[in-house]
Amino acid sequence: MSMPTLDDVAREVGVHPSTVSRALNPNRAQLVNPETRKAVEEAARRLGYRPHMIARGLQSGRTATIGVIAADLGNPFVTPIIHGITASLEVGEIMPVIAETQDEHERFARILDHMLSRRVDAVISLATRAGDRQILEDAARIAPVVVAARPLPGSDLPQVVHDDAAGATLAAEHLHELGHRRVAQLRGPLDVANFSHRAEAFSAACEQLGMTEIEVAEVAAVPTIAEGRRLTEALLELGEEQPPTAIFAHNDLMAMGALAALRDAGLRVSEDVSLIGYNDLPLMDVVTPALTTIYYPSREIGLAAGELVIEILAGEEPENICLQPSLVVRDSTRPI
Repeated sequence: MSMPTLDDVAREVGVHPSTVSRALNPNRAQLVNPETRKAVEEAARRLGYRPHMIARGLQSGRTATIGVIAADLGNPFVTPIIHGITASLEVGEIMPVIAETQDEHERFARILDHMLSRRVDAVISLATRAGDRQILEDAARIAPVVVAARPLPGSDLPQVVHDDAAGATLAAEHLHELGHRRVAQLRGPLDVANFSHRAEAFSAACEQLGMTEIEVAEVAAVPTIAEGRRLTEALLELGEEQPPTAIFAHNDLMAMGALAALRDAGLRVSEDVSLIGYNDLPLMDVVTPALTTIYYPSREIGLAAGELVIEILAGEEPENICLQPSLVVRDSTRPI
């Protein structure tokens, strides 16, 4: 059972999380009317919620700001992660400063330098690619750095990540159980560890399960709808006498591109080709057909990353966190 959060208390009382934060902070409780404060205290006690007292004991002289670096703020995958980070930091009255790299290494480096020059207390990177390891480890000599969402293999930096290999294996096993034996995957950029882990695990699972994987030579430059469409068109142009009966896209956006390309080619998703995505983004249950996908715990990643930063700033020893995926079966996959 997960620990109760600030949001849980807020929902219980019917107030905004910031009101809960103030009510439970001895230095700011007077800003909340006594009746509401009492209701918050009782709900916190009933739920077993313990506020991050360590956040209030941070050393003076800090800026109470945390830099959050995202690759693409327009990506619906990112939004719940940032919501989770914000909710965690709000308990300690810490403000996130958010910037976007547009998935460019040079821009990432400039943003990181700028944040450090503004003396943020720590940095959470949601935009890490393989080539960013050195600059992040150098930055960690100046301020704490937490890597979240996108893993950084081989680094000693504290990380809050997700088991992408397990998720890709779930996808392969699901397709195998439905009777699919000729499959393909649409690979995201392989210098992002999420996608390289998914690619390797899916291929390994296909081999172990005795499925034939039809390889698309190209990979997505960025994991977008447009790239998903492009890779699916490349797959269809291979001219296989026996085309794949199922496609695994490395994220839901690429799956939407695949859906469009398959329709343009006169193929029906589910009836002719099963399609499975990754992340379980909002609205994936209302597209036609509703998308089978792998659930990625985005908000939980953000909550854990924010809490880890607070613990590090309070002098606690950080522990890496790896959250698990789950399969969400909908209409886009079916037995053959």
